[in-house]
Amino acid sequence: MSNLTLINRIRITLNMDKVQKILKNYGHTSPGVRRSLKQMLDQGSLGGTGKMLILPVDQGFEHGPARSFQPNPRGYDPLYHVELAIEAKLNAYAAPLGFIQMAANEYPGEIPLILKVNNNNSLYKTKNPKSALTSSVQDALELGCSAVGFTIYPGTSDINELLFELKEVIREAHDVGLAAVVWSYPRGENLSKAGETSLDVVAYAAQIAAQMGADIIKVKPPSELIELEAAKAYYEGIPKEKLSDRIHHVIQSAFDGKRIVIFSGGAAKDKEDILKEIKEIHQGGGFGSIIGRNSFQRKKEDAIELLTEIIQIYSS
Repeated sequence: MSNLTLINRIRITLNMDKVQKILKNYGHTSPGVRRSLKQMLDQGSLGGTGKMLILPVDQGFEHGPARSFQPNPRGYDPLYHVELAIEAKLNAYAAPLGFIQMAANEYPGEIPLILKVNNNNSLYKTKNPKSALTSSVQDALELGCSAVGFTIYPGTSDINELLFELKEVIREAHDVGLAAVVWSYPRGENLSKAGETSLDVVAYAAQIAAQMGADIIKVKPPSELIELEAAKAYYEGIPKEKLSDRIHHVIQSAFDGKRIVIFSGGAAKDKEDILKEIKEIHQGGGFGSIIGRNSFQRKKEDAIELLTEIIQIYSS
């Protein structure tokens, strides 16, 4: 056996161990749910590494078509996005019902799909947003999805109702072997705009999602700010100057790293800034990223180049 073959076998074994180690943290779920998680963890260029890179395209629903797709008009076509996710060799593709129906019809089984079962729109502005149920677990099952996605807004006046809906969705998803991905985005009149991404609030949002039974948690990269007066004394001894330190604390807040936490890409920004942020997320122990506008608003060749560089960082 050549040294190269031996090295490749060792690498494959180590990668399998990484996925199995993660799945052991989900022993409370059914074999079906763990299979769904494994489908996503094993997919694409990051398959087997324990890291994830997901393309989410719910922005057309959330922000409107022109704001979302005019920077790259090919994005008006629902199939453009799933094709981008497949060609870039990502772990999964997430979207609302209409886009997922198109993806499942044209590319069945090509990439794990995440059906975003609740969505908000920006035609009505409020400090207390509440996403509406726009599809169901049954839709996800019929479309061959690996998971459902659900957004909660900790800090809003309607959070208790959202948590009740989330509890029911997770229960239904787990009953049929689907994983649950929770977008946990703090909002509300008691939080400042900057406070929505403060370290203490983002960590709190991750904890709430984990306590609700989320299998994968999506939050925003946290800032150095501590928003809540009652929490400030407790953060005096927590490192927070570097983003990697703040990422570490958010991971710690999601059951000490026993839940998969991935970080959003946020508003469009320069490639160098994106890659710098990804390096910090990786160094802090983040499980990966979910990159929407920063990928599909670029030309496809530029998007694939960016996503490939992100994959290389997470693979290192």
